[in-house]
Amino acid sequence: MYYSKKFISAGKDHSDFNHYVPAPYLRKSFELDFEPDQAELLICGLGFYELYLNGERITRGRLAPYISNPDDLLYYDRYDLSGKLRSGKNTLGFILGNGMQNSYGGMVWDFDKAGWRSAPKLALTFRASGNGNQTEFEADESFLTHPSPIYMDELRIGEFYDARKEIEGWSLPEFDDSGWQNAIIAEAPFGECREGIHSPIVDRREIKPVSIKESRLARHQNCRENLPLADVPEDEKVDEGYLYDFGENCSGRVRLKIRGKKGQKIIMQFGDKLWDGGLDLESIDFLPRYLNHRSIYICKGEDEEIYEPKFSFFGFQYCLVIGITPEQATGDLLTYVVMHGDFEKRADFTCSDETVNKLQEAVIRTDLANFLYFPTDCPHREKNGWTGDANLSTDQFMLNFSAENSLREWLFNIRKAQRSDGALPGIVPTSGWGFDWGNGPLWDSVLTEIPYIVYQYRGDRTIIEENVAAFMRYLTYIDSRRDENGLIAIGLGDWCPIGGKTKSPLILTDSLVIMDTARKAGRMFRAVDRPLLAEFADRLSESLRESIRANLIDENCVATGRCQTSQAAALYYGAFNEDEIPRAFEVLLKLIHEAGDSMDCGILGSRTMFHVLSRMGYSDLALHMIAKPDYPSFGNWIARGSTSMWENFVPEGKNPWSASHHFFGDISAWFIKNLAGIIPNPDYDDCNYILVSPCFVKTLDSAAGSYSAPGGTVAVEWKKTDGEGVTLKIAADSGLRGRIKLRDNCTFADGSTEKPLKAGTYSINCKRGIVSASTENSIL
Repeated sequence: MYYSKKFISAGKDHSDFNHYVPAPYLRKSFELDFEPDQAELLICGLGFYELYLNGERITRGRLAPYISNPDDLLYYDRYDLSGKLRSGKNTLGFILGNGMQNSYGGMVWDFDKAGWRSAPKLALTFRASGNGNQTEFEADESFLTHPSPIYMDELRIGEFYDARKEIEGWSLPEFDDSGWQNAIIAEAPFGECREGIHSPIVDRREIKPVSIKESRLARHQNCRENLPLADVPEDEKVDEGYLYDFGENCSGRVRLKIRGKKGQKIIMQFGDKLWDGGLDLESIDFLPRYLNHRSIYICKGEDEEIYEPKFSFFGFQYCLVIGITPEQATGDLLTYVVMHGDFEKRADFTCSDETVNKLQEAVIRTDLANFLYFPTDCPHREKNGWTGDANLSTDQFMLNFSAENSLREWLFNIRKAQRSDGALPGIVPTSGWGFDWGNGPLWDSVLTEIPYIVYQYRGDRTIIEENVAAFMRYLTYIDSRRDENGLIAIGLGDWCPIGGKTKSPLILTDSLVIMDTARKAGRMFRAVDRPLLAEFADRLSESLRESIRANLIDENCVATGRCQTSQAAALYYGAFNEDEIPRAFEVLLKLIHEAGDSMDCGILGSRTMFHVLSRMGYSDLALHMIAKPDYPSFGNWIARGSTSMWENFVPEGKNPWSASHHFFGDISAWFIKNLAGIIPNPDYDDCNYILVSPCFVKTLDSAAGSYSAPGGTVAVEWKKTDGEGVTLKIAADSGLRGRIKLRDNCTFADGSTEKPLKAGTYSINCKRGIVSASTENSIL
């Protein structure tokens, strides 16, 4: 089978804010005078497609195909239709949605100006064979088209559906399509044709509402009235209705089940948080008030009607339903269908602190809400593949989920988006936005971080081999951006800091991140036998370290900026010499104490500081900072009722800009690696080697965790006994190797601190006392 680039569409007209064009139906009927042994379909539908064969929906997952820049990569899905066709008349039916092909709601990121923008289009190759016969065709003008009941769909705005315009049996062979129009030939995008290895988007579970009450849209919503809008009907400007609270902030869609009157318009407005008693839409204010994050359904008025959006998804906990009667506002009206990538769970964690358990759940929930094909920043507002967010979360993604194929697929798109000079954009896919703002080393290093972590945890060198050229192109580019002191300051830094003010200078965070990026590139080059490239990367890393030490660290071991992020990041990335680490760590402790043993940093400080504290024997302090109930902390989110990870730390009385951002989610990796003590492949040479080294923190009575490596699963559970004792239970499959290493003055019953990794129950004695800031406490 070949990739056809012969695209068709229903017409050239496409939607914008002023003008809605219905999602088109397309159908192709064909006769088979034989019973096929084999039949296959290779299809690219831009932006999204739904596929039906003889009336049955057979689409691979939701929101097919993969979301990409079609001038970079064109994604095809392959369907085995063997045994599904019949001798005689058969019909392929399609509905096409706008998706990325016409993402005019993404105008903030210039998607409305994308060169590929057009009406939805379709290309395919069909082949069936049997008994020496064969039938084959591509998409052409013989396909017939008609407007569907979906009269508006847009990736960020939502979907509007008029059930009065439904066409019964439209995808069946016996349907009379004599009144339909012929499709037209459409311009083919420039992208390379590809079948992805990513996990499809699936319906994972369903949630019923936990409460229903009369409510409204929050009054402080700012509309962008200057946008060129369609003339929104007055009945769509109603702000009051019934608020459905589903108790969890996830992503997906709702299933509406209703008995309504003909022409009754039901508006389902989605949101992730409340404000002043109403549904808060402030964080989506780049879209107009009555055209953002909503579904509209117009009833046909015949018996019970069921509707689910096809071409959009929503990040939400709440749905304000407008246009229903009090009698219709029942618990059966809406069902939350949770959608995300089809991942296997690889890790578990739980402990005796319920706040910590809820934080672990919040990380998982937020990860999945933001992982539909590739990691997005938030599922309700941007739905963009922000590289910096994924860079900060890759470690915990790979600990918690089977995310390697989807991350690897996204890297194909990142490489395509890379400029010829090596520069990277801040979002992928992009139509060209994100090179002038929104990128920089902390964002760009996703290019190396993903393959580094994937190889560390899964051991497959393929992902490194695929990216070697991109690594070198980027390292050469970033080396050219160094200043006269050999330092770098060109992008975004410690984003979303507490209090809103970034304290760590960009020249420090950029230079540290590239030092780490080059070091990791060197290790990966060696893993795939590229010694000369490794030498180049190592020289760049060491040169940056020398420049950082000469210009950004003083004689008292204080990193420039004198703040938590500066000090923690410099320690984490290895800017201090071995004999300087205790003094540098004392500076970090002082900064933490000056902040009342609270966080005073942004995403980079949060990503590095807790691991540094645990390395130096201060896991108790790290857990306190994470889980304490008062602002600023992650525990404060839980105390305020959050079920997901927020974009910002804000005090009581203020709302975070988004209530579903995963880039603070590395606390999950900290829980697994330190509280449960499961550290995969610490020496970067064996993905089936596990270091077990739990921290028996004072405020926990117990903790347990597990992780599945390629060679098997390790499970760790510990529980405190009377006095200074701890019982440690370990289960490890035979395909794993490793060691158990105790920290913080703890010993086994025989007085030792280290043993080979073996399943069993161990008695531990913990003479904790005061832990000194010494490198002797380091587990690595």
